[in-house]
Amino acid sequence: MILALSAWWGLAIAVGAALAYAVLALAAPRLSLGATRAVLLAAWLLHALTLTEGLLGQPPRFGFAPALSMTVWLVLTVYAIESRLFPQLQAHWALAGLGSAAVVLSLIFPGSSYHVIASPWLPLHWALGIASYGLFAAAVVHGWLMTRSERSIRSAAQTDAGVPLLTLERLTFRFVEAGFVLLSATLLVGWLFAETLYGPGLAWKWNHKTIFSVLAWLVFAGLLAGRAQLGWRGRTAVRVLYLGSGLLLLGYVGSRFVLEVILKRV
Repeated sequence: MILALSAWWGLAIAVGAALAYAVLALAAPRLSLGATRAVLLAAWLLHALTLTEGLLGQPPRFGFAPALSMTVWLVLTVYAIESRLFPQLQAHWALAGLGSAAVVLSLIFPGSSYHVIASPWLPLHWALGIASYGLFAAAVVHGWLMTRSERSIRSAAQTDAGVPLLTLERLTFRFVEAGFVLLSATLLVGWLFAETLYGPGLAWKWNHKTIFSVLAWLVFAGLLAGRAQLGWRGRTAVRVLYLGSGLLLLGYVGSRFVLEVILKRV
């Protein structure tokens, strides 16, 4: 629980990050562009420190909530970079709300303690998996913006996505492609080097995490093939993206949620 943080400052920076995100989510329409960027940067830095404290603390901790928190942080990183290239992007209030919720959730459920790591390569394997989560989450955000923009165009209303529809579509699939590469690498490494990463006797197993992750990989492969061969675009592509992302979320986050919250195995 909250007291599991290794020091009082860990709690302080986490609360600071959650509050900064909350301020941005609630007051974004009334803040200037400079103030918005300053608050977002402060929240992003505090969030990064919170993640570092959990991963590098004594002992390090990780679980479904830190995984979600890191995923949201990666999405915000992508957004911060893109907002420089596309200043008209207008999703900071929604992402800030997600950031605040993710930080609070990781405070309540800090995850399992890892006193001994079987291989020094295991954190790299985790990093590949979380990075793929972040890229697919960024694709989902762009898919959501794309859907809103398309709906506005169909109804002849003023679009609030701020970026041309074709640009959003192109960005969405760039993230899908990058996420697919990292997910493929994560699954391949887990299949070939499971015992090296997790220890003797812990070879590749067809458990819930593996099945959902492989199903997600198949859905994303189908999405990319459908776009290349059948010209999937718009709502069809976004729905398949949501399906694959949901399966991937059930893979690690869903299985860890069951273990940590329902079965109380931390």
